[in-house]
Amino acid sequence: MSRIDYSVWDHIEVSDDEDDTHPNIDTPSLFRWRHQARVERMEEFQKKGEDLKKGLAECRRKLTELQTKIQDLNLSDGVKAELTKYQADEKKLKKEERDWEKKLDEYYREEKKMPWNVDTLSKEGFSKSIVNIKPETSEDTEEEKEKKHKTFVEKHEKQIKHFGMLRRWDDSQKYLSDNPHLVCEETANYLVIMCIDLEVEEKHALMEQVAHQTIVMQFILELAKSLKVDPRGCFRQFFAKIKTADQQYQDAFNDELEAFKERVRGRAKIRIEKALKEYEEEERQKRLGPGGLDPVEVYESLPAEMQKCFDEKDIQMLQEVISKMDPTEAKHHMKRCIDSGLWVPNSGEGKEEEGTYEEVKREPEETKE
Repeated sequence: MSRIDYSVWDHIEVSDDEDDTHPNIDTPSLFRWRHQARVERMEEFQKKGEDLKKGLAECRRKLTELQTKIQDLNLSDGVKAELTKYQADEKKLKKEERDWEKKLDEYYREEKKMPWNVDTLSKEGFSKSIVNIKPETSEDTEEEKEKKHKTFVEKHEKQIKHFGMLRRWDDSQKYLSDNPHLVCEETANYLVIMCIDLEVEEKHALMEQVAHQTIVMQFILELAKSLKVDPRGCFRQFFAKIKTADQQYQDAFNDELEAFKERVRGRAKIRIEKALKEYEEEERQKRLGPGGLDPVEVYESLPAEMQKCFDEKDIQMLQEVISKMDPTEAKHHMKRCIDSGLWVPNSGEGKEEEGTYEEVKREPEETKE
């Protein structure tokens, strides 16, 4: 069997439910859905905190006003009933205040337990060494992105591959410090393609290693985007955090990594299936006979008796089977056999073969007469 050419698979477009972008161009789309969901959860959690703070502030305001009224009544005479009522209200408000404070404490504890991610890394105060603010630029077209990607890869492919094979945080940081031009979308794009290629070639361990470095680069790019700075000016911030992160932050990073590897496996599977279909179609085209029919399909459509004749390559048996068949049906099957190349008349004897074929079919009719 011919060997499948994997090199053409880089240009296969793959669509899925999450996005319909070309995997070689729009790497951030691989992470967009997870990022959006995470942002929405964070916004909802922040709103909950703001509501708790407002509730506590309103309760304390009411309590302060009530305590002022109680002080004024203590200086007056003959207002015992009213004073008793205010004191009961004060007791209720103090209990309500404690409830609000308890809820807010629980909120703060929950906030501390929240795992770090690229969005929490991007909050102001993480680092004061923010430099090289990146100016707003217009979005490149797909054609421009592809051209930019191709040019960059041609120039730096060896360095990108080297970065993809690094394992230690310190080694990755030092390599990017020595080669800051690698901190860009083009590197992330190439690493994604590299992961898919490795998975297609069933080099699963290597794919997982390069996938790790892909997420490293993606975290750096997302951090730069959130801070609105050049990625080359903030990658040290990422490594400073990841090397000292607690278990929860590591878990968050690993969650992103596992989700990405699953995405890579899915795209590789689709690539393989599509390439196999194309390969099978190419093989089918090669098999087509002079009449444009596939001999495999024709053979499978033949009656079992005729299939046996071809299996045993017995012409005499074939003639006997044909003589017993309905003439129209026999002619139909034999024509398909010839058009598919399953039955090849000897060169120069096509007419004689056809005459013999017709004669064989007429024999039963003559016997009847």
